Amino acid sequence: MTELEGVPVSHPEKVYFSQRGETKLDLVRYYQAVAGPLLSTLGGRPLLLERYPDGASGKSWFQKRVPKSAPPWLTTTVVATPNGTTSDALVAADLAHIVWAVNLGCIGFHVWPVHAATPEITDELRVDLDPSPGVTFDQVREAAALTRELLAELGIRALLKTTGSRGLHIYVPLQPNWDGYQVRAAAVALARELERRHPVLITAQWWKEERGSRVFVDFNQNAPHKTVFGAWCVRPRVGAQVSTPIRWDELATVVPAELTIATVPARVAESGDPWADAPPQSIEPLLEMSRRDMENGLMDAPWPPVYPKMPNEPPRVAPSRAKKP
Repeated sequence: MTELEGVPVSHPEKVYFSQRGETKLDLVRYYQAVAGPLLSTLGGRPLLLERYPDGASGKSWFQKRVPKSAPPWLTTTVVATPNGTTSDALVAADLAHIVWAVNLGCIGFHVWPVHAATPEITDELRVDLDPSPGVTFDQVREAAALTRELLAELGIRALLKTTGSRGLHIYVPLQPNWDGYQVRAAAVALARELERRHPVLITAQWWKEERGSRVFVDFNQNAPHKTVFGAWCVRPRVGAQVSTPIRWDELATVVPAELTIATVPARVAESGDPWADAPPQSIEPLLEMSRRDMENGLMDAPWPPVYPKMPNEPPRVAPSRAKKP
């Protein structure tokens, strides 16, 4: 048993990442090394835990509720599912909370776009550029550059990170003026405008059968109660890849597989946090675009199946299965 950040860590020698043999202790040391930027983006937010008690190659499950055996000092907050079910979720109050979760076998953290103190305010727009089958990472890079270009045209400054897997995430920190429904509407409008401008490369089509070999802008990652894999968090992959914030001038050359717990701390020590001091932005230009789409007769985009039927939503059925008139 080892104690780190005041938290007991059992079996620190257990191998979590088989490619280079990094252990549970190595994972804690990684989070200590990036604690500043990690907590600047996760701090005070509810977390969904992705638990791999036997390491990245073992069995796993998602855990929203903290266990009943949790220590009394742990900070939690009530979160809800789309159907209204509530649970006590871990809050990233400080690094000790992260270490406590790692000791349970949590490798990655999925993060709410709200702070526990102000759950009614969504303060991040998250653009998930999801490669469809057959899409290369170079195409995802191009889609990211075009997304940044459109946002800049609207006066919105965006941030960039790798996902730790095959895609890229673009984040926009927001002024505290909107809820999750408004932020999702902005994301839908952004996705549709990107598809209109770049229909060969980018799609806003929710149904997989309509996407083709294009980069899908997953607007539903902004649906209320949705979480996204956190910045600076380690993916449960044998290579211990990190979802890493990067500068825009790194987009053309970044190799996501090389951003791991073995390499990212040195990047932070040398170059700092690429997301530091990012000012909160307005999504009013995107909401105006959304209003224009509605005035032109467009319906809302489909919601994920776990959500109740929404106003102005089209039939929630794949086009190939829809009843023909």
